[in-house]
Amino acid sequence: MSLRTLHRSSAVVVGLFALVHITNHLWSLVGIPEHIAFMELARKVYRQPVVESLLLFCVAFQVVSGLWLVMRGWKQRTGAVAWMQAISGTVLAFFLAVHVSAVVFGRTVLALDTNFYYAAAGMHVPPYGFFFVPYYFLAVLALFTHFGCAVYWQLQSATAGMRRLAIGLPVLVGVAVSVLLVLSLAARLQPFEVPARYKATYTHPKG
Repeated sequence: MSLRTLHRSSAVVVGLFALVHITNHLWSLVGIPEHIAFMELARKVYRQPVVESLLLFCVAFQVVSGLWLVMRGWKQRTGAVAWMQAISGTVLAFFLAVHVSAVVFGRTVLALDTNFYYAAAGMHVPPYGFFFVPYYFLAVLALFTHFGCAVYWQLQSATAGMRRLAIGLPVLVGVAVSVLLVLSLAARLQPFEVPARYKATYTHPKG
């Protein structure tokens, strides 16, 4: 079995989790308590030791194999879709590596519940918002773009219009979802206050 095939198989596991995770974050538009209730229900599944171990393995494999595929095909890559796939994959690899590490660090070292407030805290402590706004926006957009590229390559026998739609529609959805998630985390769509213990992870003691 080729590395690319294994990469695609691993992507199914990571993609399913990402779908649940994004749905969970969109649920914050209904209300933060509703979002957390959704999260607690989902955690009963993905925080099972076997499931979580498989998920973490797939994330690590996805990052390493994705970057290897990008580097291996760098000089041979031609066409806008191929470059969109490579760039979105690189952004995703960076996000997965940083985000999963941050969640593990928050749970094990900081002893925090890595919930909505943990994700939002950086948006509410200047100047970290300048990092987290593009960080979240580009990560979600990259996910949808990468998915669109994968569908595009699978539709080799389809019309040119159908193939363009296969990649264009996910990109448009990705932009919309990215905007909603960033606005939600920034408390622009529903008011909330990030608890001090979460903000404290971005502050430095004086003296």
